[in-house]
Amino acid sequence: MSAAPLPSLFVSHGAPLFATEPGTTGPALQAWAKAHAPAEGLRGIVIMSPHWMARTPAVMTNPAPATWHDFGGFPAELYQLQYPAPGSPELAREVLALFQAAGIAAQSDAQRPLDHGAWVPLMHLYPQAGVPVVQVALPVGHGPKEVFAMGQALAGLREGGVLVVGSGSMTHNLGEFFGGGREPSPYVLEFSRWVESAITRGDRTALLNYRELAPHARRAHPTEDHFLPLFFTLGAAGWGGDAPLQADYISREVMYSMLAMDAFALTEAAVA
Repeated sequence: MSAAPLPSLFVSHGAPLFATEPGTTGPALQAWAKAHAPAEGLRGIVIMSPHWMARTPAVMTNPAPATWHDFGGFPAELYQLQYPAPGSPELAREVLALFQAAGIAAQSDAQRPLDHGAWVPLMHLYPQAGVPVVQVALPVGHGPKEVFAMGQALAGLREGGVLVVGSGSMTHNLGEFFGGGREPSPYVLEFSRWVESAITRGDRTALLNYRELAPHARRAHPTEDHFLPLFFTLGAAGWGGDAPLQADYISREVMYSMLAMDAFALTEAAVA
């Protein structure tokens, strides 16, 4: 009997401070990984982050990616953090081949480091940094349908010990970051729960058209970049198709009143 495919995972990476201020989401991610996708059972991680945007689809082939502190104005301790996970040129070649088979022209990048959209959540999921990581770029100009298709192309990796991760943010209006509020803004909760409902229902049409249908969509995401990795996760899971899936929520925390830290895993629904 073959092992069940690994879940497809979405994580909100929040602000860079998430690395040192984990809230409840950081420990929840670590506990989830230990229980459902332990490091010793993984061949690798393929992750999309909005902090690597390229003109065309691209895949990191770097065998030893550096930890890139791609942010400014934060406490000095953040710049001392390292996440020395290895890369995997072999897995990267598999990703490139799967994209090609799906009609997605992608390029390799042998110099690409890990940006904070990748290494910050991975520090919580796999703090020992022992699992090989391959990062995938978010192509400029791609929308939900195109990013969904990228995830779909890689769905088969989940059967071979590869964890496919979309790293973004459930809400991401940085213009409100310094508002000083502590309680979650009502619009943040309304938008996040609308998304959760659409995911749970398997309503692909609603979610692909979230920009027009979701409450407060443009306030939650003045630009789409931090929401699009969600569709990478959904595509990799085969969400919205014939087979029912289960969304296991790992976190619904809200930080700084406006950053929803939602994280969830998509797995095959149990058959009664």
